[in-house]
Amino acid sequence: MPLTQHYAATEPPRTEVDALPGGTVVEFGAPWCGYCQRAQPALADAFAVHPDLRHIKIEDGSGRPLGRSFRIKLWPTLIFLRDGQEVARLVRPTHAEPIREAMRRIA
Repeated sequence: MPLTQHYAATEPPRTEVDALPGGTVVEFGAPWCGYCQRAQPALADAFAVHPDLRHIKIEDGSGRPLGRSFRIKLWPTLIFLRDGQEVARLVRPTHAEPIREAMRRIA
């Protein structure tokens, strides 16, 4: 599955995310966030190596239930899930290698 380019304004319910089979990267952020924009090249590099992983890109904000359920504090935050269970988490990644390493753990 390719890297998702745009943040989804509508988030899936947590129960749906928890039920996803296989490897999933959930990215929380906002399109106007400078840290989020700077992370995109590293994400693209990492997804080039792991194109089979699902990528869900969620526009987060105050009062958004999915982000609060994952206790998101800073953007971007990447949650790496395997069969709906959190395996790793990266906050404000700037380089592809830590992302690829987390992806290897869920692939």
